[in-house]
Amino acid sequence: MSLWKRLPGPTKRCFRKIFFGRFGNKEPAGPMRRPFRFHSVSPSSLPMLRLDPGSEVFRVPPSRKMAAAEDELLLPRLPELFETSKQLLDEVEVATEPTGSRIVQDKVFKGLDLLEKAAEMLSQLDLFSRNEDLEEISSTDLKYLLVPAFQGALAMKQVNPSKRLDHLQWAREHFINYLTQCHYYHVAEFQLPKTKNNSAESNTASTSMAYPSLVAMASQRQAKIERYKQKKEMEHRLSALKSAVESGQADDERVREYYLLHLRRWIGISLEEIESIDQELKILREKDSSKEASTSYSSRRDRPPMKPFVLTRDMAQAKVFGAGYPSLATMTVNDWYDQRRKYGALPDPGIAKTTPAEFKKAAQQQEDQEQKEEEDDEKALQRAREWDDWKDTHPRGYGNRQNMG
Repeated sequence: MSLWKRLPGPTKRCFRKIFFGRFGNKEPAGPMRRPFRFHSVSPSSLPMLRLDPGSEVFRVPPSRKMAAAEDELLLPRLPELFETSKQLLDEVEVATEPTGSRIVQDKVFKGLDLLEKAAEMLSQLDLFSRNEDLEEISSTDLKYLLVPAFQGALAMKQVNPSKRLDHLQWAREHFINYLTQCHYYHVAEFQLPKTKNNSAESNTASTSMAYPSLVAMASQRQAKIERYKQKKEMEHRLSALKSAVESGQADDERVREYYLLHLRRWIGISLEEIESIDQELKILREKDSSKEASTSYSSRRDRPPMKPFVLTRDMAQAKVFGAGYPSLATMTVNDWYDQRRKYGALPDPGIAKTTPAEFKKAAQQQEDQEQKEEEDDEKALQRAREWDDWKDTHPRGYGNRQNMG
Protein backbone atom coordinates (compact mmCIF):
# COMPACT_ATOMS: atom_id res chain seq x y z
CA MET A 1 0.00 0.00 0.00
CA SER A 2 1.43 3.43 -1.03
CA LEU A 3 1.74 6.36 1.31
CA TRP A 4 -0.86 8.36 -0.70
CA LYS A 5 -3.57 5.77 -0.02
CA ARG A 6 -2.83 5.86 3.72
CA LEU A 7 -3.45 9.62 3.91
CA PRO A 8 -6.92 10.75 5.06
CA GLY A 9 -9.29 12.70 2.82
CA PRO A 10 -8.70 16.22 4.24
CA THR A 11 -4.96 15.80 3.92
CA LYS A 12 -5.25 14.72 0.28
CA ARG A 13 -7.47 17.71 -0.55
CA CYS A 14 -5.03 20.11 1.13
CA PHE A 15 -2.06 18.72 -0.81
CA ARG A 16 -3.99 18.95 -4.05
CA LYS A 17 -4.91 22.56 -3.37
CA ILE A 18 -1.32 23.46 -2.46
CA PHE A 19 0.46 21.78 -5.35
CA PHE A 20 -2.11 22.18 -8.11
CA GLY A 21 -4.20 25.24 -7.20
CA ARG A 22 -1.59 27.71 -6.05
CA PHE A 23 1.20 26.64 -8.40
CA GLY A 24 -0.83 26.84 -11.60
CA ASN A 25 -1.28 23.16 -12.41
CA LYS A 26 -4.61 21.50 -12.98
CA GLU A 27 -5.74 18.72 -10.69
CA PRO A 28 -5.28 15.31 -12.29
CA ALA A 29 -8.15 12.89 -12.73
CA GLY A 30 -6.68 10.29 -10.37
CA PRO A 31 -4.71 10.74 -7.16
CA MET A 32 -1.09 11.47 -8.07
CA ARG A 33 -1.23 9.82 -11.52
CA ARG A 34 1.42 12.11 -12.98
CA PRO A 35 4.52 13.59 -11.34
CA PHE A 36 4.54 17.01 -9.73
CA ARG A 37 5.74 20.02 -11.70
CA PHE A 38 6.98 22.82 -9.49
CA HIS A 39 7.17 26.41 -10.80
CA SER A 40 9.16 29.23 -9.45
CA VAL A 41 7.46 31.00 -6.60
CA SER A 42 8.07 34.58 -5.66
CA PRO A 43 9.07 35.32 -2.08
CA SER A 44 6.01 37.49 -1.63
CA SER A 45 3.76 34.51 -2.13
CA LEU A 46 5.45 32.38 0.56
CA PRO A 47 3.90 34.12 3.61
CA MET A 48 0.49 33.28 2.26
CA LEU A 49 1.20 29.57 2.93
CA ARG A 50 0.53 29.57 6.64
CA LEU A 51 0.71 25.85 7.39
CA ASP A 52 1.45 24.50 10.84
CA PRO A 53 3.50 21.26 10.72
CA GLY A 54 1.77 20.09 13.89
CA SER A 55 -1.74 20.62 12.54
CA GLU A 56 -4.16 17.86 11.63
CA VAL A 57 -3.29 18.35 7.94
CA PHE A 58 0.13 16.76 8.29
CA ARG A 59 -0.76 14.23 11.04
CA VAL A 60 -1.12 10.68 9.68
CA PRO A 61 -2.92 8.28 12.04
CA PRO A 62 -0.91 5.03 12.43
CA SER A 63 -2.56 1.74 11.49
CA ARG A 64 -2.61 -1.46 13.59
CA LYS A 65 0.03 -3.13 11.48
CA MET A 66 2.35 -0.14 11.84
CA ALA A 67 1.88 -0.14 15.63
CA ALA A 68 2.55 -3.90 15.82
CA ALA A 69 5.68 -3.47 13.69
CA GLU A 70 6.94 -0.67 15.94
CA ASP A 71 6.34 -2.84 19.03
CA GLU A 72 8.24 -5.71 17.46
CA LEU A 73 11.15 -3.40 16.75
CA LEU A 74 11.20 -2.28 20.39
CA LEU A 75 11.24 -5.88 21.76
CA PRO A 76 14.68 -7.41 22.49
CA ARG A 77 15.94 -10.00 20.07
CA LEU A 78 16.84 -13.60 20.92
CA PRO A 79 20.65 -13.05 20.98
CA GLU A 80 20.22 -10.09 23.33
CA LEU A 81 17.99 -12.09 25.66
CA PHE A 82 20.45 -14.98 25.74
CA GLU A 83 23.56 -12.89 26.30
CA THR A 84 21.95 -10.76 29.01
CA SER A 85 20.65 -13.79 30.91
CA LYS A 86 24.06 -15.52 30.60
CA GLN A 87 25.75 -12.43 31.98
CA LEU A 88 23.31 -12.31 34.91
CA LEU A 89 23.97 -15.98 35.68
CA ASP A 90 27.73 -15.39 35.67
CA GLU A 91 27.31 -12.41 38.01
CA VAL A 92 25.20 -14.47 40.40
CA GLU A 93 27.75 -17.32 40.38
CA VAL A 94 30.69 -15.05 41.26
CA ALA A 95 28.79 -12.69 43.58
CA THR A 96 30.38 -12.02 46.96
CA GLU A 97 27.06 -11.05 48.55
CA PRO A 98 24.88 -13.72 50.19
CA THR A 99 22.51 -15.56 47.90
CA GLY A 100 19.53 -14.28 49.86
CA SER A 101 20.50 -10.62 49.47
CA ARG A 102 18.25 -8.23 47.54
CA ILE A 103 20.84 -7.55 44.81
CA VAL A 104 21.41 -11.22 44.00
CA GLN A 105 17.71 -12.11 44.08
CA ASP A 106 16.85 -9.23 41.74
CA LYS A 107 19.38 -10.57 39.25
CA VAL A 108 17.94 -14.08 39.64
CA PHE A 109 14.37 -12.93 38.96
CA LYS A 110 15.43 -10.77 36.02
CA GLY A 111 17.43 -13.63 34.50
CA LEU A 112 14.51 -16.06 34.87
CA ASP A 113 12.19 -13.56 33.19
CA LEU A 114 14.56 -13.09 30.25
CA LEU A 115 15.10 -16.84 29.87
CA GLU A 116 11.36 -17.44 29.88
CA LYS A 117 10.96 -14.95 27.04
CA ALA A 118 13.82 -16.62 25.18
CA ALA A 119 12.21 -20.05 25.61
CA GLU A 120 8.91 -18.73 24.24
CA MET A 121 10.72 -17.19 21.28
CA LEU A 122 12.53 -20.48 20.58
CA SER A 123 9.24 -22.37 20.61
CA GLN A 124 7.69 -19.84 18.21
CA LEU A 125 10.65 -19.95 15.84
CA ASP A 126 10.80 -23.76 16.01
CA LEU A 127 14.59 -23.51 15.89
CA PHE A 128 15.27 -27.13 16.88
CA SER A 129 13.53 -30.12 15.39
CA ARG A 130 13.62 -33.85 16.10
CA ASN A 131 13.93 -34.49 12.39
CA GLU A 132 17.45 -33.04 12.15
CA ASP A 133 20.83 -34.10 13.48
CA LEU A 134 23.39 -32.12 15.42
CA GLU A 135 25.42 -31.45 12.27
CA GLU A 136 22.41 -29.76 10.65
CA ILE A 137 22.16 -27.14 13.42
CA SER A 138 24.14 -24.00 12.66
CA SER A 139 27.08 -23.14 14.89
CA THR A 140 25.54 -19.88 16.09
CA ASP A 141 22.30 -21.63 17.11
CA LEU A 142 23.94 -24.32 19.27
CA LYS A 143 24.17 -21.98 22.25
CA TYR A 144 20.38 -21.69 22.49
CA LEU A 145 20.23 -25.32 23.63
CA LEU A 146 21.61 -24.02 26.95
CA VAL A 147 18.43 -22.09 27.80
CA PRO A 148 16.84 -24.89 29.95
CA ALA A 149 20.14 -25.43 31.78
CA PHE A 150 20.38 -21.72 32.61
CA GLN A 151 16.78 -21.78 33.82
CA GLY A 152 17.52 -24.68 36.17
CA ALA A 153 20.68 -23.04 37.50
CA LEU A 154 18.89 -19.77 38.28
CA ALA A 155 15.90 -21.60 39.79
CA MET A 156 18.29 -23.23 42.27
CA LYS A 157 19.40 -19.76 43.43
CA GLN A 158 15.94 -18.77 44.67
CA VAL A 159 15.68 -18.60 48.46
CA ASN A 160 12.14 -19.03 49.70
CA PRO A 161 11.78 -21.73 52.39
CA SER A 162 8.03 -22.05 51.91
CA LYS A 163 8.43 -22.73 48.15
CA ARG A 164 11.74 -24.62 48.23
CA LEU A 165 10.15 -27.93 47.23
CA ASP A 166 8.47 -26.33 44.18
CA HIS A 167 11.69 -24.58 43.15
CA LEU A 168 13.64 -27.84 43.32
CA GLN A 169 11.09 -29.73 41.25
CA TRP A 170 10.99 -26.91 38.69
CA ALA A 171 14.79 -26.81 38.43
CA ARG A 172 14.92 -30.61 38.05
CA GLU A 173 12.45 -30.48 35.17
CA HIS A 174 14.59 -27.89 33.35
CA PHE A 175 17.77 -29.93 33.83
CA ILE A 176 16.00 -33.08 32.62
CA ASN A 177 14.74 -31.17 29.56
CA TYR A 178 18.26 -30.00 28.76
CA LEU A 179 19.76 -33.48 29.20
CA THR A 180 17.02 -35.02 27.06
CA GLN A 181 17.78 -32.63 24.18
CA CYS A 182 21.52 -33.28 24.44
CA HIS A 183 20.93 -37.05 24.62
CA TYR A 184 18.75 -36.91 21.51
CA TYR A 185 21.31 -34.93 19.52
CA HIS A 186 24.17 -37.17 20.82
CA VAL A 187 26.16 -34.25 22.18
CA ALA A 188 27.94 -36.59 24.65
CA GLU A 189 27.71 -40.12 25.99
CA PHE A 190 25.91 -40.21 29.34
CA GLN A 191 23.00 -41.93 31.07
CA LEU A 192 19.79 -40.01 31.63
CA PRO A 193 18.70 -39.72 35.29
CA LYS A 194 15.50 -41.32 36.47
CA THR A 195 12.34 -39.37 35.83
CA LYS A 196 8.88 -39.74 37.39
CA ASN A 197 7.88 -42.34 34.80
CA ASN A 198 10.75 -44.78 35.17
CA SER A 199 11.37 -44.12 38.87
CA ALA A 200 8.07 -45.79 39.79
CA GLU A 201 9.13 -48.93 37.94
CA SER A 202 12.45 -49.10 39.74
CA ASN A 203 10.94 -48.61 43.21
CA THR A 204 10.20 -52.32 43.59
CA ALA A 205 13.79 -53.24 42.82
CA SER A 206 15.21 -50.55 45.08
CA THR A 207 13.02 -51.43 48.06
CA SER A 208 14.10 -55.08 47.93
CA MET A 209 17.70 -54.00 48.60
CA ALA A 210 18.21 -52.54 52.07
CA TYR A 211 21.60 -51.10 51.23
CA PRO A 212 23.16 -50.12 47.88
CA SER A 213 25.60 -52.62 46.50
CA LEU A 214 29.30 -51.94 46.65
CA VAL A 215 29.58 -52.32 42.87
CA ALA A 216 27.02 -49.56 42.29
CA MET A 217 28.73 -47.25 44.78
CA ALA A 218 32.11 -47.87 43.15
CA SER A 219 30.69 -47.17 39.68
CA GLN A 220 29.11 -43.92 40.87
CA ARG A 221 32.38 -42.83 42.42
CA GLN A 222 34.30 -43.62 39.22
CA ALA A 223 31.72 -41.72 37.14
CA LYS A 224 32.10 -38.66 39.37
CA ILE A 225 35.88 -38.79 39.02
CA GLU A 226 35.63 -39.02 35.23
CA ARG A 227 33.18 -36.11 35.09
CA TYR A 228 35.50 -33.99 37.23
CA LYS A 229 38.47 -34.69 34.96
CA GLN A 230 36.43 -33.93 31.84
CA LYS A 231 35.14 -30.71 33.41
CA LYS A 232 38.66 -29.47 34.14
CA GLU A 233 39.83 -30.32 30.63
CA MET A 234 36.84 -28.58 29.02
CA GLU A 235 37.32 -25.46 31.14
CA HIS A 236 40.94 -25.28 30.01
CA ARG A 237 39.96 -25.58 26.33
CA LEU A 238 37.13 -23.05 26.75
CA SER A 239 39.49 -20.47 28.23
CA ALA A 240 41.76 -20.90 25.20
CA LEU A 241 38.90 -20.41 22.69
CA LYS A 242 36.92 -17.74 24.55
CA SER A 243 38.92 -14.67 23.49
CA ALA A 244 38.92 -15.62 19.80
CA VAL A 245 35.19 -16.41 19.69
CA GLU A 246 34.06 -13.31 21.58
CA SER A 247 36.23 -11.02 19.46
CA GLY A 248 34.81 -12.53 16.24
CA GLN A 249 38.19 -13.66 14.88
CA ALA A 250 37.46 -17.41 15.11
CA ASP A 251 36.25 -19.37 12.12
CA ASP A 252 33.08 -21.45 12.03
CA GLU A 253 34.86 -24.64 13.12
CA ARG A 254 36.26 -23.06 16.28
CA VAL A 255 32.93 -21.41 17.07
CA ARG A 256 31.19 -24.78 16.79
CA GLU A 257 33.80 -26.44 19.01
CA TYR A 258 33.43 -23.64 21.57
CA TYR A 259 29.65 -24.06 21.90
CA LEU A 260 29.87 -27.88 21.90
CA LEU A 261 32.31 -27.68 24.80
CA HIS A 262 29.83 -25.45 26.61
CA LEU A 263 27.07 -28.00 26.04
CA ARG A 264 29.20 -30.88 27.37
CA ARG A 265 30.30 -28.85 30.38
CA TRP A 266 26.69 -28.12 31.31
CA ILE A 267 25.82 -31.79 30.91
CA GLY A 268 28.15 -32.61 33.82
CA ILE A 269 26.83 -29.68 35.85
CA SER A 270 23.23 -30.79 35.25
CA LEU A 271 23.94 -34.37 36.35
CA GLU A 272 25.57 -33.15 39.59
CA GLU A 273 22.72 -30.72 40.27
CA ILE A 274 20.11 -33.45 39.76
CA GLU A 275 21.88 -35.70 42.29
CA SER A 276 21.91 -32.92 44.90
CA ILE A 277 18.27 -32.05 44.11
CA ASP A 278 17.19 -35.68 44.65
CA GLN A 279 18.94 -35.77 48.02
CA GLU A 280 17.39 -32.48 49.14
CA LEU A 281 13.93 -33.57 47.94
CA LYS A 282 14.20 -36.75 50.00
CA ILE A 283 15.12 -34.75 53.11
CA LEU A 284 12.28 -32.25 52.62
CA ARG A 285 9.69 -35.00 52.07
CA GLU A 286 10.82 -36.89 55.17
CA LYS A 287 10.61 -33.66 57.11
CA ASP A 288 7.05 -33.06 55.92
CA SER A 289 6.05 -36.66 56.74
CA SER A 290 7.51 -36.37 60.26
CA LYS A 291 5.52 -33.16 60.80
CA GLU A 292 2.32 -34.87 59.69
CA ALA A 293 3.04 -37.84 61.97
CA SER A 294 3.64 -35.56 64.97
CA THR A 295 0.40 -33.66 64.36
CA SER A 296 -1.59 -36.89 64.02
CA TYR A 297 0.01 -38.27 67.20
CA SER A 298 -0.87 -35.12 69.15
CA SER A 299 -4.46 -35.33 67.88
CA ARG A 300 -4.66 -38.95 69.03
CA ARG A 301 -3.39 -37.98 72.49
CA ASP A 302 -6.10 -35.35 72.83
CA ARG A 303 -8.85 -37.94 72.37
CA PRO A 304 -10.57 -39.29 75.52
CA PRO A 305 -9.56 -42.85 76.54
CA MET A 306 -11.78 -45.57 75.15
CA LYS A 307 -13.20 -48.41 77.22
CA PRO A 308 -11.91 -51.89 76.34
CA PHE A 309 -14.35 -54.22 74.65
CA VAL A 310 -14.26 -57.83 73.44
CA LEU A 311 -15.37 -58.91 69.97
CA THR A 312 -16.82 -62.43 69.80
CA ARG A 313 -18.62 -64.33 67.08
CA ASP A 314 -21.68 -65.10 69.13
CA MET A 315 -22.74 -63.88 72.56
CA ALA A 316 -23.94 -67.34 73.62
CA GLN A 317 -20.73 -68.95 72.48
CA ALA A 318 -18.78 -66.34 74.43
CA LYS A 319 -20.73 -67.13 77.60
CA VAL A 320 -20.05 -70.88 77.28
CA PHE A 321 -16.54 -71.11 75.88
CA GLY A 322 -15.20 -67.68 76.76
CA ALA A 323 -13.52 -65.21 74.48
CA GLY A 324 -10.80 -67.64 73.43
CA TYR A 325 -8.03 -65.72 75.14
CA PRO A 326 -7.30 -64.52 78.72
CA SER A 327 -10.00 -62.16 79.90
CA LEU A 328 -9.32 -58.62 80.97
CA ALA A 329 -8.37 -57.86 84.60
CA THR A 330 -11.20 -56.91 86.97
CA MET A 331 -9.13 -55.54 89.89
CA THR A 332 -5.65 -54.30 90.63
CA VAL A 333 -3.06 -55.98 92.86
CA ASN A 334 -3.64 -53.49 95.67
CA ASP A 335 -7.40 -54.16 95.59
CA TRP A 336 -6.76 -57.91 95.85
CA TYR A 337 -4.33 -57.44 98.75
CA ASP A 338 -6.81 -55.27 100.68
CA GLN A 339 -9.57 -57.80 100.11
CA ARG A 340 -7.46 -60.72 101.36
CA ARG A 341 -6.33 -58.77 104.42
CA LYS A 342 -9.94 -57.90 105.20
CA TYR A 343 -10.83 -61.61 105.28
CA GLY A 344 -7.85 -62.37 107.54
CA ALA A 345 -6.01 -64.50 105.02
CA LEU A 346 -2.92 -62.25 105.17
CA PRO A 347 -1.11 -60.76 108.19
CA ASP A 348 -1.22 -57.06 108.85
CA PRO A 349 1.73 -55.13 107.52
CA GLY A 350 4.25 -53.81 110.02
CA ILE A 351 6.69 -55.15 112.68
CA ALA A 352 5.89 -58.61 114.04
CA LYS A 353 5.05 -58.73 117.78
CA THR A 354 7.47 -60.76 120.02
CA THR A 355 6.93 -62.27 123.54
CA PRO A 356 9.28 -61.50 126.54
CA ALA A 357 10.68 -65.05 126.48
CA GLU A 358 11.60 -64.73 122.84
CA PHE A 359 13.18 -61.34 123.50
CA LYS A 360 15.28 -62.74 126.38
CA LYS A 361 16.42 -65.70 124.32
CA ALA A 362 17.53 -63.42 121.51
CA ALA A 363 19.49 -61.21 123.89
CA GLN A 364 21.27 -64.25 125.37
CA GLN A 365 22.26 -65.46 121.91
CA GLN A 366 23.66 -62.07 121.08
CA GLU A 367 25.78 -61.99 124.27
CA ASP A 368 27.17 -65.47 123.60
CA GLN A 369 28.13 -64.47 120.12
CA GLU A 370 29.97 -61.37 121.34
CA GLN A 371 31.84 -63.34 124.03
CA LYS A 372 32.94 -65.94 121.50
CA GLU A 373 34.25 -63.24 119.18
CA GLU A 374 36.27 -61.68 122.05
CA GLU A 375 37.85 -65.05 122.94
CA ASP A 376 38.77 -65.63 119.36
CA ASP A 377 40.39 -62.20 119.25
CA GLU A 378 42.52 -62.91 122.35
CA LYS A 379 43.73 -66.22 120.95
CA ALA A 380 44.65 -64.68 117.65
CA LEU A 381 46.56 -61.89 119.40
CA GLN A 382 48.52 -64.42 121.49
CA ARG A 383 49.53 -66.41 118.42
CA ALA A 384 50.72 -63.25 116.66
CA ARG A 385 52.91 -62.26 119.58
CA GLU A 386 54.52 -65.72 119.80
CA TRP A 387 55.26 -65.63 116.07
CA ASP A 388 56.99 -62.24 116.42
CA ASP A 389 59.16 -63.53 119.27
CA TRP A 390 60.18 -66.57 117.28
CA LYS A 391 61.19 -64.44 114.27
CA ASP A 392 63.40 -62.32 116.54
CA THR A 393 65.41 -65.37 117.66
CA HIS A 394 65.41 -67.18 114.34
CA PRO A 395 66.62 -65.09 111.34
CA ARG A 396 65.46 -65.70 107.78
CA GLY A 397 66.87 -68.94 106.33
CA TYR A 398 67.63 -70.50 109.76
CA GLY A 399 67.58 -74.30 109.70
CA ASN A 400 67.71 -74.50 105.88
CA ARG A 401 71.43 -74.28 105.25
CA GLN A 402 71.58 -77.35 102.96
CA ASN A 403 74.40 -78.98 105.03
CA MET A 404 76.63 -75.91 104.74
CA GLY A 405 77.36 -75.72 108.52
